[in-house]
Amino acid sequence: MNIRTKQSNRKPQLLKSRNRKANDAVKLRAAAQETDVVSKTSVIDWQAELEQQHKLSQQLLQNIKARLPELEKLLQEVSSHWHLEDRFYRFYHQSFKVYWLQQDTTQVVEALRSLLPKRPLNTWFEKIVNEGTSKAFKNEHNRRWLAETRPILEAFFHARTMLEFAIQYGKELDAAPTTLPSGWAAVLYLYDLR
Repeated sequence: MNIRTKQSNRKPQLLKSRNRKANDAVKLRAAAQETDVVSKTSVIDWQAELEQQHKLSQQLLQNIKARLPELEKLLQEVSSHWHLEDRFYRFYHQSFKVYWLQQDTTQVVEALRSLLPKRPLNTWFEKIVNEGTSKAFKNEHNRRWLAETRPILEAFFHARTMLEFAIQYGKELDAAPTTLPSGWAAVLYLYDLR
């Protein structure tokens, strides 16, 4: 084979290789443009979601402020001697009266839920509350006291703490902030706004 034959055999291979590279480059550019469009769309969606969350956060804060006297009265009631103190004692005394704490928890959760009624509460919070408010005393619970009654206390303290934070930041904040105090951030998580 002479040199011209070798070069002429290489030309189709080189052309195929160049065409493949050119096609790959076109595909990469198209993919990059598509990714860029997706990224811009994602950013726009993300910004819209952030704006909606901020709007809901502001609405939540306004609702808390409007109902501060009612929320404070509820907190005072569930924190009183015959509610918090006595029922907490009943846990250690192994008395069925600890089960009465479930009513307070339910009342607090209903108040929290009503602050943004169209917004579901955080699923972890709901799970904790459901496990701690769906119990009826049975004598056999005495054999597994901790397993049966600790969820009651846990649910109460989660609900009460969220109520305390809502009241605290309802008093302290004039507008929903972008830099969040931890307690306010916890309240926003309650409504899945973080």
